[in-house]
Amino acid sequence: MATRSEEHERTMAFAEIALGQIRALGLPACPRNYEIWYAYATGYHPELNQAINDSLRRSGTLSTAELEQIYDIYLSPTRLTDRIGGVGAMAVDQIDEVMAIIRATLGSASSYNESLADATLRLGKTKDGESLRQIVESLITTAKDMENSTQTLAKQLNTSRQQINELQQLLEGLRYENLTDPLTSLANRQYFDQALQRTIAEANRATKPLSLLKADIDHFKKFNDVFGHVTGDQVLRLVGSAIKQNIKGADLAARYSGQEFAVMLPNTPPRQAQIVAEHIRRAVMTNELRKRSTGEHLGRITVSIGVATYRQREPAETLVERADVSLRAAKRHGRNQVAGETESALTSLTDSHAG
Repeated sequence: MATRSEEHERTMAFAEIALGQIRALGLPACPRNYEIWYAYATGYHPELNQAINDSLRRSGTLSTAELEQIYDIYLSPTRLTDRIGGVGAMAVDQIDEVMAIIRATLGSASSYNESLADATLRLGKTKDGESLRQIVESLITTAKDMENSTQTLAKQLNTSRQQINELQQLLEGLRYENLTDPLTSLANRQYFDQALQRTIAEANRATKPLSLLKADIDHFKKFNDVFGHVTGDQVLRLVGSAIKQNIKGADLAARYSGQEFAVMLPNTPPRQAQIVAEHIRRAVMTNELRKRSTGEHLGRITVSIGVATYRQREPAETLVERADVSLRAAKRHGRNQVAGETESALTSLTDSHAG
């Protein structure tokens, strides 16, 4: 976990990059523009960065309209609410269409029943073959009309069903977007915090073990400053992938903040949690990083990981803080290590892994 001083330096570096971009492009230094360029500097919104880079390649600058569009799409607090509202409006339209189809179906059925009743009445009164033939022909025509109407209604219902399925998929996509970190595809902080509260409640009810890992990329700021944010993003994705490959079942991994990750391990006692952490540490370290643009070898990255296990009835914040304490211990002992909540656990796992 970064110290307060390290966090200050890191955020000030982002601020300097943001102001430098505003100055270089001659843009107004208003809060909205600063927010856009600060987000660009952090690299936390890859789609935003891509949109900005595309605009710069086209014209070498960004117009006020382009900046407003980028803000509305990627940063505006109402963007997700607006999109969900739009999907809701489409769903209401589809419901109205289905209700209209149902009303049309009921009308056709009622008309068909009236025709049958009328034919029955006329059959009771007919006395000659010609009249009987006319009644039968009328029934055949009415039946064909009902068949055509039914086929049309069936097609309309099938179309509405497909559209409703598409809306459902769109809502699922919006839900996924709201709960997922776009860079690593892990859970985001908001979702992780909610899931941790639910899992703690379950651990209290069932008295089952629950462990938490906090992982931090070693020397990430220095790496980011030397090789740039694009390569820094590659590092974050690599670590996220290594974590995903070493958890399973009900385990949940999240990008907790910046270069820090969290992993929740339900039904996992301390020693087993340390083994999972060690697997993650080794998986990260075994990947040799290359710069995509040049193929240059950039060496290996490492992570430090802290482990804590839930104590009955403690708040989630306390569990997170104890995992942070373990993480700081791993950093103090040389990084590229797994630290449990006791010195003996740290020594047994990490004597040979200092880096």
